[in-house]
Amino acid sequence: MYIYDSVQKTKLLFEPIRDGEVSIYVCGPTVYDDAHLGHARSSLSFDLLYRTLKALGYSVTMGKNFTDIDDKIIQKVKETGQSMAEITEFYIDRYLEEMDALGVTRADIAPRATESIGAITDMIERLIAKDMAYVSSTGDVYFDTSADEHYGSISSMVSDDESQSRVSHTTDKRDPKDFALWKACVDGDDICFDSSFSSGRPGWHIECSAMIDKHFAHTHGTDKYSIDIHGGGADLLFPHHENEASQSRCDSGHDLSKYWMHNGFVQINGEKMSKSLGNSFFLKDALDIYDGEILRYYLNSVHYRNNFNFSQEDLEVSKKRLDKIYRLKKRVTPTKASMPNKKFKQNILDAMSDDLNISIALAVIDEMVASTNDSLDNNPKDKGLKKETLANIEFVDTLLGFGGKEPFAYFQIGVDEELKLRIETLIDKRTEAKKDKDFGLSDSIRDELVSMGISIMDSADGTLWEKV
Repeated sequence: MYIYDSVQKTKLLFEPIRDGEVSIYVCGPTVYDDAHLGHARSSLSFDLLYRTLKALGYSVTMGKNFTDIDDKIIQKVKETGQSMAEITEFYIDRYLEEMDALGVTRADIAPRATESIGAITDMIERLIAKDMAYVSSTGDVYFDTSADEHYGSISSMVSDDESQSRVSHTTDKRDPKDFALWKACVDGDDICFDSSFSSGRPGWHIECSAMIDKHFAHTHGTDKYSIDIHGGGADLLFPHHENEASQSRCDSGHDLSKYWMHNGFVQINGEKMSKSLGNSFFLKDALDIYDGEILRYYLNSVHYRNNFNFSQEDLEVSKKRLDKIYRLKKRVTPTKASMPNKKFKQNILDAMSDDLNISIALAVIDEMVASTNDSLDNNPKDKGLKKETLANIEFVDTLLGFGGKEPFAYFQIGVDEELKLRIETLIDKRTEAKKDKDFGLSDSIRDELVSMGISIMDSADGTLWEKV
C-alpha cells in the first residue's frame, strides 16, 4: 500500500508501526451545527482508507473525536437557552445518523473533549513542568512555540507571516505564534472546568493530542510514533495539525503520527464551500434530495486529495454510472454469489492500494459491467457467470460501500410514499385480475403502470417494480 504523505509531499510505502496493525485518528466535527458536505467528504475519504486497509488484511483501529466544548457551542447556548449537553447531543446524534446514511463505518473510538478533561489538563501540566508552556497573568495557558525547534515541520507554514496572523496576538503571549492550551473563564462564564492553573476550558488544538495520548497510549514511550496515520481536511494542516504535532512531540518525546493524510476541499459550482459565502450545503439538505448511497458514490468519484466541485448536473451523470451496476445486479439475480473473479478483485485492490486511486477502481468496475453484459447477451443462462458477477458486486460493496441494495429497491429511490401506495395498489389489482383470468384487465393495468414510468417484473416472490 502506498499513501501520499502531506508532510513529505510524496507517496510513501505504508509500513505500520506494528506488523498487521494500523491506528488511524481523524479530526471530527465541532458539534454546534449540522454537518456539511465538507464533513461528508472527509468522512468518506477516510472510510475508504479504513475499508481498504481491512481488505488488505490489517487489523485497523479508527479514532474520530467530537469537539463538544468550544466558543461557538457556548455562543449557541447563549442564543438558544439550551444546555451545552442538549445542543451537543443533538448534533452528535444527527451527525452519526447522516454518516450512517452515507455508509460511513463508525469509528472504533469516538472520544469527546468534555470526557477528556483529565487527559487534557495532565498534558498541559506536563508541558508547563517542562517549561514548554506558560501560564499568563489571566490564567490562560499558552504553548511556547520557541521551545520546539521543529515547529513548522508539518505544514512548512510557520515562516509565512500572513498565515501566522491567523493566530491572534495578545499582550499575554510571549510570541504571536504561541497558541492557547487553556482558556481561563472570565466573569459571566458558566461553562468552566477546574484545573491547577485556572478554572476554564481547553483550547482546540490540545484536545486531539490528549485524546490520542489517552486512547493510543500503548505506544507511548515505546515507539517512534504515537499512531500510524493522522487525517483530516486540508484546511486543518495549519494551524491545527501543526500545533497538535508540536505539543505532542514536546510532551512525549516522539512524533505524533508516522503519516499525515489530508482530503481536498468541497466547492459548490466552482466556489470553495463557505458559510460566509452562503453556499454551505448542509448534508441533511442533500440527503433530503438524494439517497445516501448515491451521494457516497458521487462524493467518492473524485480522488480524495483533489478538490471536489459539487454540481447537480455532475451528480446526475454519476448516478447513471451507478445505475448501470444495479441494472447488471438485477440481471444476475435471483442467484447465490460464488467467489469474485480473482483478476477483478486484484485490479481493484491494486488501484486502491495506490493512494486510494478511486478513478482506476471505478474504471475497472465499469469494464466488468460492460463485459459481463456482453457475455450475458451471448449466453443469458450462464449461471456460473451470474454467481461470479454477484460476488464481484458484493466485494465492491464491502470495499467501496455501494452496490449492496436490492436492485428493484434501488430503482424505487426517489418515488414518494403516495405514488408508491398507488403503484402497489395497482399491482395488487393486477395480481387479482390474473388469478381471476381477467387478462384484459391485467394488461390494461400493466399499460397504466408503463404510462406512469413504472416497469414491472413477475417473479417467484411476487411482482417487482421500478421507476424507469
